[in-house]
Amino acid sequence: MADKGTILVVDDEPGLREMLSILFRREGYDVTTSPGVVAARDALRNRPKPYGVVLADLMMPDGSGLDVVSIAKQVSVDTEVIVMTAHSTVETAIDAMKRGAYDFVTKPFATSELRALVAKAFERRALAEENARLRAQVDRQQPKDLLGHSAAMKRILDLVQRVANGRTTVLITGESGTGKERIARVLHEASDRKDKPFRVVNCGAIPEALVESELFGHEKGAFTGAATRKLGFFREADGGTVLLDEIGELPLAMQVKLLRVLQERKVRGVGEADETSVDVRILAATNRNVEDEVRAGKFRQDLYYRLNVIRLEVPPLRDRREDVPELARYFLERCAREHDKTVRALSPDALRALDAYSFPGNVRELENIIERAVALAAGPLIGLGDLPMEVSGATARTTPALLDLPEEGCDIDTVLGEVERRLILQALERSDGVRTNAAKLLGVTLRSLRYRMQKLTMQNDDDEPVSENEGK
Repeated sequence: MADKGTILVVDDEPGLREMLSILFRREGYDVTTSPGVVAARDALRNRPKPYGVVLADLMMPDGSGLDVVSIAKQVSVDTEVIVMTAHSTVETAIDAMKRGAYDFVTKPFATSELRALVAKAFERRALAEENARLRAQVDRQQPKDLLGHSAAMKRILDLVQRVANGRTTVLITGESGTGKERIARVLHEASDRKDKPFRVVNCGAIPEALVESELFGHEKGAFTGAATRKLGFFREADGGTVLLDEIGELPLAMQVKLLRVLQERKVRGVGEADETSVDVRILAATNRNVEDEVRAGKFRQDLYYRLNVIRLEVPPLRDRREDVPELARYFLERCAREHDKTVRALSPDALRALDAYSFPGNVRELENIIERAVALAAGPLIGLGDLPMEVSGATARTTPALLDLPEEGCDIDTVLGEVERRLILQALERSDGVRTNAAKLLGVTLRSLRYRMQKLTMQNDDDEPVSENEGK
């Protein structure tokens, strides 16, 4: 019988390891066992091809099954991990899912239950691999205007893929213009609800008197103007997803009713006698600091806990500057097509100005800047003069000219220090903060990098240690 897939069993009980090994080998799987977290870490990291499924006990003498989940996902995001536990709690389950676990099973368990769970995990892995192949074929259709390819946005997309399926509530936070609604759509489109409705409710745009009717519907004649029956967003999206945008604007009275819907999965329209069951995935988005709103008494703490199961914090554009050139090109190509213009690229000066700009309006502002520039451009290139004054002047305000000496002269130490600082920041960003890798990118030793960062007041107290031989 050909192997159906590879399984790693991690448990400190020899009897259980042997039983599961025999069980799944009979099913046609290639099974390896480890007695604890340390041995599992070595097995996961040293295997040339990642395991398909990992079965990990929660409580072991040398660590937790949650550690195994983290290690497995670091090695391969496609490895599915099932946590086995005799101490099942909601908190444990949420923690396991946040770390990327596929599911968890409570001991003692029926072997038929575990066999079915493992089979489903392999099916999901196969589906993920197929989806990856399809995504590669349709890369042109990726939502580049929001997701980009920076490390920060890759982490967001990775988390979206992990939590896409299921009913777990997701809270999406970030500044205005960062693309919270688009990310919610990507999450819906990546889920098994993608063929069902996706409804967006702007909680700040609905008059307070009509919020309940818009969300949950109303019966004909329930109030003046209710000429016909209305289903409401929740029932319209049955089987699909509802995004509660600007959730911080929801009146306190409605927060109570929304909390009940989240708990009971039932709605009652205005003027209706009976409740109706609904199957909807709830996503919420806000540009407010929800924790501050809770402390100020403007947002219910119990509703906050219900919404904040999974948190997606969308970074502002200024924190992912490496995405700016790609996003700018994407918007340029789209706007040029829409306006039938022959603009093909941005000049180096224009790109430098965009790189230096702070983008208080984030991706939405960048889109508007490029649309304006395309409309104004007289030739194939967008130049510095086609950009708004606040953008075209950004380079001069933030970075001294690097090649031309100003007429009034300059402080060479300040100029060189700024150049050094920017290169170090770019190297750290590109290496995800790992200073050893950043030093390699800059062609210096780790000791030299630490010295330069300390000189530029960029050093943190928790810097990684330098070996005795470093720099010798």
